[in-house]
Amino acid sequence: MSNSSNNVWRILARMRGNIRRAQMLFSGRRERARHSLDPLPPGQRPQDIFAILLLTVGIAVVVFDVPTYPWLRSLPNEYRNAFRAFTDFGKADWILISTGLTCLFLLAQDAGRYAFRIRMAIGSLFTYAAFIFYSVAATGLLAIAFKWSLGRARPKLYEQVGPVRFDFLAFDGTYTSFPSGHSTTVAALATALAFIFPAYRWLIVVAAFWLAFSRVMVGAHYPSDVIAGTLLGVTFTFFTVRAMARRRVGFHLSSSGKIEPNMNARSARACVRAVWRVLRGQRGLHRVPVEPVRLEETDRTT
Repeated sequence: MSNSSNNVWRILARMRGNIRRAQMLFSGRRERARHSLDPLPPGQRPQDIFAILLLTVGIAVVVFDVPTYPWLRSLPNEYRNAFRAFTDFGKADWILISTGLTCLFLLAQDAGRYAFRIRMAIGSLFTYAAFIFYSVAATGLLAIAFKWSLGRARPKLYEQVGPVRFDFLAFDGTYTSFPSGHSTTVAALATALAFIFPAYRWLIVVAAFWLAFSRVMVGAHYPSDVIAGTLLGVTFTFFTVRAMARRRVGFHLSSSGKIEPNMNARSARACVRAVWRVLRGQRGLHRVPVEPVRLEETDRTT
């Protein structure tokens, strides 16, 4: 019993030490971030994003929200059933649990003892998992705050109150339509994955579009709710990855100002091969100790 408790305390101490090292790494790069604080280009400034939000959401409210509910009722039930089959992939639960457990597991590792490629794999996986966890959790909390404050009626109340009924601070589950929480989560996850895996960016965007659009097809949200949630998730995650890139934590800014992941495809393949070989027992997990050269052998060779 005492040995198991000692192991637990040892793991917790190791996790605290790894957390302190991660905090020191991030805070120690503030000065570097100041030097790379270039002005945001047009279209990425907060006032520009707010203008896009007002324009797109306003057009959606006027043009798309009103006819959406009658159009959905005219469709066969098979359409809604098909979208119900995968719409719950936009929930934040499985994303937060998987990335959170990954971070906790990696924090408990004594990575300093491992070989170079294994350390690189652990560091990159922890950085990107923590990035996804933070983006999804923070945007989810923002979406909850907005939807419970604004109090927009959900589409199921269309016939009673119409599509543009807002009851501020109603604290009623049927008045939590704007913005869409699922769309916010999907947009945050898709934006994070698109920066981590730039070669698969368009595939990620298309998959995220259909996940977000499913919220309209199942009758849970209006199009404007989905657009607002998408813009919230994309915007917050973009500024998060930009702050990381200015500090060269997980990402970096190229000479043209483009955000790129520190782990390129070649390094990623090398890390995957190293981990796979460790799992198959074809190589060791720990560093290979370097034997010190004896003084007599040095004199003999010289």
